[in-house]
Amino acid sequence: MRPILPYDVRPDPGLPIPAYWEASLDRAPAGDEPVGGGEPLLEAACGYFARRGLPGETGQVLAAPGAEPLLLALLSAVDGDPVLARPAAGWQAPVTRLLGRRVYTAPTAAEGGGVPDPVALMEAVRRARAEGGDPRLLLLSAVDDPSGTVSAPELLHETCEAAAEAGLLIISDETYSDTLHHRDTVLLSPAEMLPDHTVVLADLGATLVPSSVPAALARFPSTEHGTAWRQRTAEALAALRAVLSAPVAAGVAHVLGEPPEVTDRTAAANRLHARTAAAAYRAITGAGALCRPPQAGFQLYPTLRVAGLDAAELEEHLAVTLGRHVAGGHRFGDDPAEPRVRISTGALHGRTEAERRSTLDASDPLSLPHVNDALEALSAAFTAAAPTPSNPVLPGR
Repeated sequence: MRPILPYDVRPDPGLPIPAYWEASLDRAPAGDEPVGGGEPLLEAACGYFARRGLPGETGQVLAAPGAEPLLLALLSAVDGDPVLARPAAGWQAPVTRLLGRRVYTAPTAAEGGGVPDPVALMEAVRRARAEGGDPRLLLLSAVDDPSGTVSAPELLHETCEAAAEAGLLIISDETYSDTLHHRDTVLLSPAEMLPDHTVVLADLGATLVPSSVPAALARFPSTEHGTAWRQRTAEALAALRAVLSAPVAAGVAHVLGEPPEVTDRTAAANRLHARTAAAAYRAITGAGALCRPPQAGFQLYPTLRVAGLDAAELEEHLAVTLGRHVAGGHRFGDDPAEPRVRISTGALHGRTEAERRSTLDASDPLSLPHVNDALEALSAAFTAAAPTPSNPVLPGR
């Protein structure tokens, strides 16, 4: 198996390509979009954000071929060092380091979510500045990759207040905000709390476009500073030639409009993610691992506390046993000594397009043979590495 690359650490939703996506590509002209997206795409993006409580004008949004170039452009457009949550999505730190700036981290709260604990954030900023650093940005995500958990609104509010007190601008990665498993989960955006100081970033491959298609959006504050930040970001995208092709832009504009065929598909996908993630949680914890219950997305972040086992070793064991990439906690900035991994539950949906389609369409996906076999394999893989009398469980959460 080849080494894990930065783009391998994204969880796979395990969904088939919808027919409406391919149809929208077939109807589109050839060529490239303008840098940042043409007017139809930006209008569709404004509607997308407005339906999520973040109204704005086309001059506040940009589109790019993937979250990586968009984040790189965002960071290059402002001065200062970034602060990341710990753990954080595995693609974020490699992108931030491309600019040669110092990257600081602040630990997330024990209850989950990708938002730093406010006290830990203030302490991280204080230490960084005492050492000569210049932290000015906070990159967070209320819906977390790797853990699939959601930050409580109270914690998010306190962290936003701490960021404001520390003079940090916020980049809010809201890639998984549309993947909540239960309707009663309360989710807020930092852009609702600090609208003049928050840029929202969303990678659409988690929900609206096929995961193999790089497409992402950014929404900027409607302030003089936000306008300038957007302009510099667009210039950076132009320098990178990071533009969407016209067919992809047409497909993205279609799904951002969220017609019934798209919303029905999104709802069905979330129901599937909720069921398979819950089943995977039961399989993993039943095999001896510790794990926070998933609340969103299609990922779990279990710990298997076995003496002498670390994240890289658990990653290798599970990858070999399952026959697919499994990302250890060290890929997300977590403690390498902790035997923790991120499990993508989309892998349970099937290996082929036909299997994935049958899983999405099934009234009881857990009854399908290939899903049941995958769950049994997952349980067996953890059991094989689980504690025995000669290989005890280590204390801890």
